[in-house]
Amino acid sequence: MNVYGITGTNGKTTTTWVLAEFLKPLGRTGYITTVEVDTGARKFSTGYTTPPNKVLMEIYAEMEANGIANCVMEASSHAIHQNRTAGTHFSGGAFTNLSEDHLDYHKTMEAYFAAKRLFFERLAAENPGSPAVVCVDGYWGRRLADELAALPLRLVTCGFSAPHDADFADFVSRRSPLAGRYNVQNVLVAAALARAVGVPDEAIRAAVPTLTPRWGRLERVKTRSDAEVFVDFAHTDDALANVLSTVRAFTKGRVWAVFGAGGDRDRAKRPLMGAAAAKWAHRLVVTSDNPRSERPEDIISEIVVGIPAGTDVVVEPDRRAAIHYALAHAKADDTVVVCGKGHETTQTIGDKVLPFDDRIVCSEF
Repeated sequence: MNVYGITGTNGKTTTTWVLAEFLKPLGRTGYITTVEVDTGARKFSTGYTTPPNKVLMEIYAEMEANGIANCVMEASSHAIHQNRTAGTHFSGGAFTNLSEDHLDYHKTMEAYFAAKRLFFERLAAENPGSPAVVCVDGYWGRRLADELAALPLRLVTCGFSAPHDADFADFVSRRSPLAGRYNVQNVLVAAALARAVGVPDEAIRAAVPTLTPRWGRLERVKTRSDAEVFVDFAHTDDALANVLSTVRAFTKGRVWAVFGAGGDRDRAKRPLMGAAAAKWAHRLVVTSDNPRSERPEDIISEIVVGIPAGTDVVVEPDRRAAIHYALAHAKADDTVVVCGKGHETTQTIGDKVLPFDDRIVCSEF
């Protein structure tokens, strides 16, 4: 069974399932994502982006028993650093991007980047000549490509900055149901790896129009609000900028951003998230995400530090009340984006894990 790893800050889940779709001409394909695992016989969640080693081995065994030829999985920086993928001999890998996140664990961006690079260093050592796809649209991608050039890998660069991708990027922009420049990048990464392992270009192009949004990634929700309403997993400043700028491009009225930040996680990104939301949305509703052991008010105050004076902002720690406030006050030409939790169906407050799905809460209104 061929196993392919996708690593990066944002876009791993989307790129993983898109690649799984592209690989179907090469045989039955399964995947391991933050949201769902598909072994060919059943779909379930492990609660991890990349499961512990023992769980991974059990998943592989089930996939092989079900005749899966290709497995695509997310490789998180935590998993790489903790060696959860020991014993997994990857047939190829891809890098999406890198932005501020998980510094509560890695401490510095250099250490965070080193964890991502380690994935490809191991790939080169264990499977020389295998394809390594890198999106070079950002500083960290360009740097990674430069540093991987000396390793025995079949390096493939992609993205808007790669001239050979221009025609295909235009095709994806026009034909893919996945909105936004960042989703075009996700598709470019998946397509580059698919081509590198032998999927015909015509098969990839035929699959692009079938890629419908899912799993709380800019997922449209029906509500009684006059506005268009979307739920998205964006939980970093870069992800907020990507999704809100995308929505702003097609919104005639105002863009509303309902968002918070997770407790007991990277605090440095909180003001950056506030600044990003303020740049791309017209109205902000700052609320709780998963506060965990922190006071929601303390998390919110650190977000608000990054929001410029004069910004139209409402603070409402109760997430349900915050969502309903935005839906009640948004107008017919407005768009409301509820950010941060996406596919999640619970909210962690203190030591309690409570049922909470943004999509259901939106539809309650």
